[in-house]
Amino acid sequence: MGHYAKVTNGKVTNVLVAEQDFVDSYIDHQPGKWVKTSFNIHAGVYYGNDGQPASNQAEAIAEDEGRQRKNFAGIGFNYDGTGFYEPQPFDSWTLNSTSYVWESPLAYPTDGEAYRWNEAAYQADNTSGWELVE
Repeated sequence: MGHYAKVTNGKVTNVLVAEQDFVDSYIDHQPGKWVKTSFNIHAGVYYGNDGQPASNQAEAIAEDEGRQRKNFAGIGFNYDGTGFYEPQPFDSWTLNSTSYVWESPLAYPTDGEAYRWNEAAYQADNTSGWELVE
């Protein structure tokens, strides 16, 4: 069994678990194409079934039939022919071209507290943006 994402105009509209034979023989009357995705990949890193990054990334990806698609696909994700990535969460965030994960313009605080992004605060003063969750 494998995971497949239905991509239409660069957007994931469905994700299913199926055998390759099913996907190959499925008569789909809706526009788009089915793209194989791997549940074991996140931010361009392949993880083993133990939840740890594979020690040999190239070998792990090759064993998984080369499904280096950066992230496991989800409905609403984007797909650019290379990788899957979530919709942009805030206007100021940029997509990391290696990991395909959105990054804030300011580093997340490392004081052990929980924070959330405040886009309005960042737009008003680009030296702030993370606010403490109370």
